Amino acid sequence: MSDALASLRQALPAGIAPHYGADHAFIPWAYQGALLAEFARSRSIAPEEWLHRCGVVPGQALSARQLLSMLAALQPLSRDVGFVIGQLSLPGHYGLASQALQQAGDLRQALRVLCDWPARLSPLLTPRLIQTDDELLLVWTEACGAPPSLQPLLVDMQMGAVVAMAQWLGGGRALPWTFSFNRTRPRELSQHAAYLGPDLHFGCQVDAMRLPLAAATVPWATAATGRPALAAGALAQGADPEAAWRGQLAALYDHLLAEIGGQPSLDRSARRFGVSPATLKRQLAQLGTHHQAQLDQVRAHAALYLMTLRGQRGEAVARSLGFQDKSNFRRSFRRWTGMTPGML
Repeated sequence: MSDALASLRQALPAGIAPHYGADHAFIPWAYQGALLAEFARSRSIAPEEWLHRCGVVPGQALSARQLLSMLAALQPLSRDVGFVIGQLSLPGHYGLASQALQQAGDLRQALRVLCDWPARLSPLLTPRLIQTDDELLLVWTEACGAPPSLQPLLVDMQMGAVVAMAQWLGGGRALPWTFSFNRTRPRELSQHAAYLGPDLHFGCQVDAMRLPLAAATVPWATAATGRPALAAGALAQGADPEAAWRGQLAALYDHLLAEIGGQPSLDRSARRFGVSPATLKRQLAQLGTHHQAQLDQVRAHAALYLMTLRGQRGEAVARSLGFQDKSNFRRSFRRWTGMTPGML
């Protein structure tokens, strides 16, 4: 294992974390469900008809698929739906996980809380925090599948949520974020500029937010100086075990990242999850993907990390990813990203 990849893997959970599928109802209605219902009410949407169409019963726990259905029904209301909901999302009212965010001493600590307890704070997209010598990188990956038409809304919503949380808990201070989007540039950028800021980059290979480390480690005035983060301690002791769950695609991403440089395969992944290859293949198909696509994504992310953040050249990256031949790596990289390593 290369030292560079070891640093990328250090934030992975030990082993396979408990995970949820798209139809696992584990999200309390009082959390994201109530938030979306209140937003719909503010836009004069009759809750009974809207929730019935989404297959949702108020008060009952929600699955990720039901939450996605609620968002899909709200999406046509306006172009800024994702950003507005995002501004209301964090720290949120999600029990101990939200309390842990509010008890963080600075933004870096808050982002670690966000990544440690994703099932409560971000059940539809999984945040991953990478720290270099001088900056933080927050990468967003799929939790358990979402229709392509909803992906932009989810990314905008979660990025907007982090920006709004950082500004609120940081005493109103605007931060020099840089944003990368894995989609083409929209015709109209006014909403992105208004809610996120001007440093926007489209046509990238990842959905990510970057921030100078110095800006992320300024102590927050709202932090309880000298008092331990009681909520984070309670979560670490298992007070809300579901908070650490990960979506099935996020758990597979973790496993494949740990396998990079070796011989990742559908059979090995199936054994790791304790199911047959046919079952895992079927589960992934239900989430709108397949094993090779997930493996390609992880390899592409690892290659981009090694080249852009660690400054490695193509031959070293090929070795780190388990390629015996540099030309094979070059062809694969072009298939993953549409670019050659030299173009990058």
